[in-house]
Amino acid sequence: MEKYKVTSQINLSDSPTKEVDINAEKKLKKIRKKISKIQDTMYAEGKYAALICLQGMDTSGKDSLIREVFKEVNARGVEVHSFKVPTELELNHNYLWRHYIALPAKGKIGVFNRTHYENVLVTRVHPEYVFGENIPSVKSLEDLNDDFYNSRMNEINNFESQIANNGTIILKFFLNLSKEEQKNRLLRRLRLKEKNWKFSPGDLKERKLWDKYQYCYQELLNKTSKEQAPWFVIPADDKPTARLLVAKIILNTLKKYNFEEPELPQKYKVEIENYKNQLENE
Repeated sequence: MEKYKVTSQINLSDSPTKEVDINAEKKLKKIRKKISKIQDTMYAEGKYAALICLQGMDTSGKDSLIREVFKEVNARGVEVHSFKVPTELELNHNYLWRHYIALPAKGKIGVFNRTHYENVLVTRVHPEYVFGENIPSVKSLEDLNDDFYNSRMNEINNFESQIANNGTIILKFFLNLSKEEQKNRLLRRLRLKEKNWKFSPGDLKERKLWDKYQYCYQELLNKTSKEQAPWFVIPADDKPTARLLVAKIILNTLKKYNFEEPELPQKYKVEIENYKNQLENE
């Protein structure tokens, strides 16, 4: 799984978008059960939380990945947040506020479907969006330069370092979709009546900005993949295989922590037989 991890400067144009495991669905069923069991123990131990961050171009498969990878996890143990356009309340706080308050509690897995990285991605492609944040130092588009976004990426690194130091396990996945496969998936949304609701004309407008998005993704991947919060570039043209790869990385990472269920306090242990008798003799 290390081959997907960003540990040095990468060029997305050289990163594969397709990998196929013909047994992916069968393997995933086994792995997600193991993730569920580990999460139960993590919940009981109550020392760590896990934050799973998913980014990718439109149609890269984030929603279905969440559904399939976490299908077996107890509902109390996983929380999914899909970040849309900031609300008025959110814009009245700093750009990381809405992400901070959505962080998972210890014992739980939190999934960010689109993440705090939208603030150095969509806003970099569409810098005019930043004006809604009413930042005192931003007076014109000229202020939204590379220095501005590099500063934000450093702030995000600090944010992730802080939560990692306090017990949050961070895994970040970029679903690397080819432009051709995105075209096929958009066409499928148009051709299948039951998929029409997923289509928006805005998808075509954003598709025209493909190269700009790829540049911004490459920048953030290279500048924000850290040991305590690594990025993984996942080939996403084949959905079942992409889900399997993400699940494997999550499982392998969580296993390293050797979570343990807490022992019953000694004063209760010595009374177990007594408690059993009380219940059996009701």
